[in-house]
Amino acid sequence: MSVVKVAIIGTGFVGRAWAISFARAGHAVALWDAAAAAPATALEYIEGLLPDLNRNDLLGGAKPEEIRARMHVAASLEEALAGAEYVQESTPENVPMKREIFARLDVAAPPRTILASSTSAILPSKFTETLAGRARCLVVHPINPPYLIPAAEIVPAPWTDPAIVERAAGFLRAAGHAPIVMKREIDGFVMNRLQGALLEEAFRLVAQGYATAEDIDIGLRDGLALRWSFIGPFETIDLNAPAGVRDYVERYQSVYSNIFESVQWRADWGGPVLDAIEADRRAALPADRLVERQAWRDRRLMALAAHKRRVDREIGR
Repeated sequence: MSVVKVAIIGTGFVGRAWAISFARAGHAVALWDAAAAAPATALEYIEGLLPDLNRNDLLGGAKPEEIRARMHVAASLEEALAGAEYVQESTPENVPMKREIFARLDVAAPPRTILASSTSAILPSKFTETLAGRARCLVVHPINPPYLIPAAEIVPAPWTDPAIVERAAGFLRAAGHAPIVMKREIDGFVMNRLQGALLEEAFRLVAQGYATAEDIDIGLRDGLALRWSFIGPFETIDLNAPAGVRDYVERYQSVYSNIFESVQWRADWGGPVLDAIEADRRAALPADRLVERQAWRDRRLMALAAHKRRVDREIGR
């Protein structure tokens, strides 16, 4: 893969994670943020994380200092964009703010530069419609953190040039990502719609007293997620019936159709069920240990990423 310049616009939790991913892929990464001190803070965080990634062999064979040397702070938005072929915007989830920053990006970025937003909830049509260069704008939403979780959603607006979608997907694949290339935009994209469907059922089961929050977590953590960590739901059912996916549907569709009527209502996530779920979670993890557990989660993700790469080489994907 040829080395290109990538501009990271917004260097908070998501922006700094993208910076690691693109620098690890060999690219020159410029970081800019409207808050002048934010890029330096991001780099300090990255410097503390690179040794852990190195110990798990997750730096693509490069040394931490080599990855760090590929990143620099840009003094201005224009400096960050100069010569950039790909821009990853990661500012707050706010439509007026997105419109303002994309208007600036569209004016200052070179004409062929891909302008991608990390937004997890805002449709690209909501903040790119009036831009002269709207055809090069799209959403590239990571499943955080992108330096450990390769999947990323590519969401075009109705006017996004298909060639831009193809270029963005190719760029991400070359950087070690697994793009989910959507055909058109929809609220929630793919990941939040899938996650939301699962959460809706999880809240319902707790609200109606069928299971505790921990029971639900066991079902995923020690059950479904073990398969889902290397195959998806469609491949799962394709392998769970002797003759494949059609055989599975013929055998088991009635089970799910019988469930359907009971899922046609929403539990109020902020209602009484939240008290039960929070009580379960705080019994399992006191609030003053949340940060510690988040660090544990990230170390486990590193170990899992390293394991999956090794197994991909030894067994195949």
